[in-house]
Amino acid sequence: MKILVFGNPLLKQDSLPLKLLPKLKSLYPNIEFKEIDPTEDLDKQGRHLIILDTVKGIDKVTTITSIDQLHANKIYSMHDFDLALNLKLLKKLNIIDSVKIIGIPMNYTEKETLTQLSKLIPTLHSQL
Repeated sequence: MKILVFGNPLLKQDSLPLKLLPKLKSLYPNIEFKEIDPTEDLDKQGRHLIILDTVKGIDKVTTITSIDQLHANKIYSMHDFDLALNLKLLKKLNIIDSVKIIGIPMNYTEKETLTQLSKLIPTLHSQL
């Protein structure tokens, strides 16, 4: 199983998934955790994606299982091209079949996140 990890190390509110990467790799050595930019190479990651990312507007670690649950922001520049729009395009082009996004609330602590992820991650393989 592979989990794609997104985040921006320059933005505190969006850096937690990347900070957790070494601990997650240690806790789950049989899972491939892969740091990736959400606008690059998603089409090469398989037809069923599992993504770990920070999500605005949630209050606990949440699994999003439908692309329709994602909101694409208005695009004013290439910087605004976001994950939701990219996933919707890949789905429409029949490049991916499904996506699970493990959403981490903004400004969550490492401890809170790891506690919740430790309950969720072991169940992911059975959900594929």
